[in-house]
Amino acid sequence: ILIMNTPLIPAATIILMRAAKNGFEIFLAKRNSKSTFGDVYVFPGGKLDEADYDEDLHQFCYGIDEISASKKLGLTENGLAYWLACIRECFEEVGILLTSKHDDLIHNDVRLNSYRNKLNSGKITFKDICIREKLSLRASSIVPCSHWITPTVEPKRFDTRFFLAKVKSEQLGFHDGFELTESFWISPADAIKKFKDGEMNMLPPTIQNIKKLDEFKSFDDAFNFFADLGNGNIPPILPKFIKKDGVWIGYYPGDEGYDEL
Repeated sequence: ILIMNTPLIPAATIILMRAAKNGFEIFLAKRNSKSTFGDVYVFPGGKLDEADYDEDLHQFCYGIDEISASKKLGLTENGLAYWLACIRECFEEVGILLTSKHDDLIHNDVRLNSYRNKLNSGKITFKDICIREKLSLRASSIVPCSHWITPTVEPKRFDTRFFLAKVKSEQLGFHDGFELTESFWISPADAIKKFKDGEMNMLPPTIQNIKKLDEFKSFDDAFNFFADLGNGNIPPILPKFIKKDGVWIGYYPGDEGYDEL
């Protein structure tokens, strides 16, 4: 059954990269088997919350403002909400806070973990943390790299922007134990191999982003490639599916027959 009028839910996903001996690694986590898309390996991220649109948070972002963020994504407004969602989700899900190295909070694991636990249990908001700690969120270290829209055949559909972020190797990251049950750093090449060998189940947007990253020698090369793209230069990818002889067949933009579907 084709569900054509399902509203799209704005979402943001962040691909963390760190330098490694032979290039760079990315951070992957495994979703809880009981959650949506259970038992698949994903990047941290989720839907935009109402709080991500709060203009009071703009003062804590440095390196990019609301106007330039919206232009970069080809939007007329609310672009910075995606950067804020990336930073918040990254902290909630894997405990990595993308803030200035000069901020005291990231050098104090006890306080950092306490904030994260309170945030995940709803006892505090991300805005509260920013105000209390006078954070300088590293929005300039985050660049959009792809844009995926959930196929119309799905009952729940997301309009997801993917972002790249460079982090220091000492920021380890640790899954929340609720939504995510496993996490680790891995090279793009190793992740592709494990996917092909059937050891790691990944959805098309995840594996396609990893394959793209595998084309770069270093995380600087990858980051700079996407940072240098002009405004609104990341076309949305909307996979299309049709059923033939009881089997779903997927088509991507550029595939023969895609435009006829």
